[in-house]
Amino acid sequence: MDNYLFIFRFFQEGGVFMYPILLIFALGLAIAVERYVYLASAKLRNSRFWARVLPQLNEGEFKQALQSASDSSTALGRILVYGLSRTHNARRRGDIEMAMEEGLMEEIPRFEKRTHYLSTLANIATLLGLLGTIIGLINAFTAVAAADPAEKADLLSASISVAMNTTAFGLMAAIPLLLVYTLLQSRTTQVVDSLEMVSVKFLNIVTERAGSTK
Repeated sequence: MDNYLFIFRFFQEGGVFMYPILLIFALGLAIAVERYVYLASAKLRNSRFWARVLPQLNEGEFKQALQSASDSSTALGRILVYGLSRTHNARRRGDIEMAMEEGLMEEIPRFEKRTHYLSTLANIATLLGLLGTIIGLINAFTAVAAADPAEKADLLSASISVAMNTTAFGLMAAIPLLLVYTLLQSRTTQVVDSLEMVSVKFLNIVTERAGSTK
């Protein structure tokens, strides 16, 4: 109970700037959760699709693989459609590779979507905290100027303590958002790297099958 009371007093004494900081923190958390779920789901679905289509590719059943990729809603499926649709017309490995790179370039923005907002929100939370502190200090010194000389020291220390609450809360919001931003960037890189690795495996399979038919 004492902890809840302390949090309530801390928030209340911080002033009006505590509310936009809280809103920014809530918005950042919502984006972080949505992005984390999306990336985790994309990675799992890509792995499952690859396990399903790999036997078809190894057997040289490119038409069936193309049909499976076309029916799939995964990022990997859309990328493989680019490559599989060129296997019959492409004369060189580079032609298929360029087609798949085009598909990968279309998918990467989907993985990076909204993630960059987290670093921006963290910076805004920090700046709002500093702004709230500065305005609080201005109000504190204004109030102290008209106070009784004997009470100035106590009044000033109390006012400064309250004004610092916004900076503290701004940092409390910004630090987790920056940590989550770094985590999501790492997860995004892992997903993109896995797509690139699968693309290379696909190209190697196509090249080997083409060589074995000559």
